[in-house]
Parts: sequence; structure tokens; C-alpha cells
Amino acid sequence: MTHSFQDTGSCGIHEDGKLYVVDSINDLNKLNLCPAGSQQLFPLEEKVPGLGTNSGNGSRSLFFVGLLIVLIVSLALVFFVIFLIIQTGNKMEDVSRRLAAEGKDIDELKKINSMIVKRLNQLDSEQN
Repeated sequence: MTHSFQDTGSCGIHEDGKLYVVDSINDLNKLNLCPAGSQQLFPLEEKVPGLGTNSGNGSRSLFFVGLLIVLIVSLALVFFVIFLIIQTGNKMEDVSRRLAAEGKDIDELKKINSMIVKRLNQLDSEQN
């Protein structure tokens, strides 16, 4: 039958990947970094997966990574909003305490003012 251009291209890339892995293992063996039996630990198909077999997994994993990033950013924003609400509540408590203290000071000043006015009125009536 006829093969499309993508079919022949994907086989070539897959074969190139296998050759690259084999060359890398040979280079490691030449440097004595890799023991002789370690080449059999993983078959080549596991080292270089086929291009057509996992085509949906890449987009699915990209979707999950994007979703995870969005969830983390959303969670960070929620914590930031909660932090701002708590900080605003603390500032409001400080302001209300200051206003209450100043209100008490104003009441005390009004009492002192009324006492001074009474005393001045008494002094004025005594002088007459």
C-alpha cells in the first residue's frame, strides 16, 4: 500500500532516537562509567518511546500541568485575600480603639470645660 510522508518521517525519527541511545551507551562503555551488564536494564523501546503510541499523553499532561498552575495561583490569591481581610480587620480594630480613646478624652475635656465655665461664672458673680 501507500505510506504517507508522516509515517516514513516518524519511523526515521524513532530509528534515529534508538541509534542515539545505542551510541550514548557505547560512549559510556568506552569511558568505563557503565558496567557491561547495564545495557540490558532497560529495553530500547522504554528508553525511546514510539512517537505514535503516546501522542495523547503529551497534551493530557500539558493540560494537567496548566490546571495545576492555575490551581496554585488561585490558591495563592485566596490566601492573599484572606491575609488582606485579616490585616484590614486588625487596622479597623486599632482605629476603633483610638476613636474610643479619643472619645473618652473629648468627654473629659467637655467636663473640664464645663467646670472651668462654672468656676469663672462663680468668680464673676463674687466680684459683682
